[in-house]
Amino acid sequence: MSEQGPIDSRARPTAFALFRFNSICCLAADVDTRTGIPLRKVIIMAGNSQTILLQNCESVRTITLNRPNVLNAFNEELATALVEALRDAGQDESVRCLMITGAGRAFCSGQDLVEYADRLDGDKPIELEERLRDKYNPIILAIRTMEKPVLASVNGVAAGAGCSLALACDLRIASASASFIEAFINIGVVPDCGSTFMLPRLVGVSRAMELSFTGRRVLAQEALQIGLVNQVVADDELPGEAMNLAQKLASLPTRAIGMTKQAINTSWTADLDAQIELEARLQTPATRTQDHREGVHAFVEKRPPKFRGR
Repeated sequence: MSEQGPIDSRARPTAFALFRFNSICCLAADVDTRTGIPLRKVIIMAGNSQTILLQNCESVRTITLNRPNVLNAFNEELATALVEALRDAGQDESVRCLMITGAGRAFCSGQDLVEYADRLDGDKPIELEERLRDKYNPIILAIRTMEKPVLASVNGVAAGAGCSLALACDLRIASASASFIEAFINIGVVPDCGSTFMLPRLVGVSRAMELSFTGRRVLAQEALQIGLVNQVVADDELPGEAMNLAQKLASLPTRAIGMTKQAINTSWTADLDAQIELEARLQTPATRTQDHREGVHAFVEKRPPKFRGR
């Protein structure tokens, strides 16, 4: 069995194939008989639970946080599974857009405080600094450095580290009932998982201070108005609209998107001279891609381009 491929790439579409990357096993259904790539549903099992679900639809991979009974709150198992799934999506050339969402009525409610409280006053309390470095920061860095678009489909509350997770994504589409809470202050801690970096860049310093200091709930329409999300749709329309947007992103020149993302990330800390130099330098690999040639020829021939992500 290959590290990232099925046992038998000739499996019929209705057959099941076993995947493994690092310590996570995946059970995939409906496998493409030509490529061996799962088309519909993949369940990642971390340990004996199923804290994350994966679904492939053409070139879009969806990661679904799957702890709906606790509003998809983070525990160590979920954090470990998520970072592994992110790294795998980043390395998989068949994935041209990644979407993250939550099972049930929430996106992610942040840290599982029941688990945390059980250990808070114990003999070996959780060292939050160590946990952030080992478990949570790698999630944010995997999203921000992934050379392909990452879309958050926010289907309910995104609070604490769950809000940080949504903010780390490149784009956010939210249901009308979604909400965002910088909830850290409500338990006397500092915003983490990149919130103090992403939030002021999205909504401005003054608004970021207000939301972080008060920990108040931001409803979907306000989130749209202040630039926290890109789009708000009716609850029952979110899955379809999010997939439409993801497939649109997946149809674009993936390598150019990755380099654009790199340039925008760098712009946050660069001066103008350095930034325009980076833009010029990135154009060399961009113009050597197949998608660049296709785009130019399609324009000249007055036809829609067919980008391949290469």
